Amino acid sequence: DLEELPIPTQAVPLALRIVGLLPWDVDLFPRRSAVYQMAVRAVVLVAVVAFALMAAPRPVWLVRSGMAMGCEDESTMCWHQHGFYSQVVLPVGALLSLMPFGLRRHQKLLEETFNLVRGVSVERGYGDWDMSHSRRDAAVFMGLWVGAIAATTLNRRLAWGQSPVEIVPHAIFVAIFIAIVLCLAYSIVCISRSLIVMVDAFCCDIVGSTQLEEIAHFWNLTQAVLRKASTDVEKCLLILCLILAISVPLLTVDVAILGASGEDMPSLLPEAIVTCCILYALLLASMVSEKCTRVPALVNAISFGEGSDRARQHTVDYIASSAAGFYVFDTRLTSAMVVKTIYVLCIVVVGVLTRIASTDS
Repeated sequence: DLEELPIPTQAVPLALRIVGLLPWDVDLFPRRSAVYQMAVRAVVLVAVVAFALMAAPRPVWLVRSGMAMGCEDESTMCWHQHGFYSQVVLPVGALLSLMPFGLRRHQKLLEETFNLVRGVSVERGYGDWDMSHSRRDAAVFMGLWVGAIAATTLNRRLAWGQSPVEIVPHAIFVAIFIAIVLCLAYSIVCISRSLIVMVDAFCCDIVGSTQLEEIAHFWNLTQAVLRKASTDVEKCLLILCLILAISVPLLTVDVAILGASGEDMPSLLPEAIVTCCILYALLLASMVSEKCTRVPALVNAISFGEGSDRARQHTVDYIASSAAGFYVFDTRLTSAMVVKTIYVLCIVVVGVLTRIASTDS
């Protein structure tokens, strides 16, 4: 029962409430929380429209990199296109990330999932271990967020020669969009990390146990938590997969258009960071299933005393047949599936680059 678990005060990451994915404490100020979330969605919509107007490809005169732009010399005035195809990834990704949380029911599911995995970790005595992993992941995501904003800002200032009046609005929009998408990916990373730690703690506990009935009981609880947590966040994972399917082809086209010069490559860093974080979240979620597949072999290798071979075999068969893991719409997510997805994306990248190269030639 969720009410009986010792839920820590910082069970839900604060960043999810700041970006409007989850409400603030409803018991304290329900109306203010709803107003805040509506304000965040309104700001995102306004930012998407303004970003579309600012980043729409349009020709401008630039005296820079004449040879790279196909001019005869560097002093020639050349037409250059502001914006890239992959710039639609961040605003579209921010809108898609907010879609599952438009209803209070979906927000409550994600919040209960965090409370469940944190409460179980505290109850079983590895809450500090779990929180240390979450803080480390939060520091990494924060560093990537700051790095992406700094890279695109410096590139627009140094390479494009834009004024601060043009740079600041773009930096604010990019910061909002990438924060929302990264927070959604971070939620999957936190929950997956907690589930991985839960399976590891179960394996550590059974090493010193001599009661097979107790092991089967704890495995029932573990797989129940795994199934509920993965089912509650499956829509979030689907949204991340959609963003990934959009970002990879568009990034490939932009890289092919930029060519070997790569002067504007830092402008693509926010989209590339989002893509890598989504892949990391998928890999971490698939590791939950891989951890569960190794539990039967561990139980089978432990001696529980004389005359316990038959009971141990029954326990091993039960754990193996339970097929515990991370499920997305009743489909068990495995590392093989994620690797095949990366393989397909690589085929798409090679196909797009080959097509563009043949067209240019």
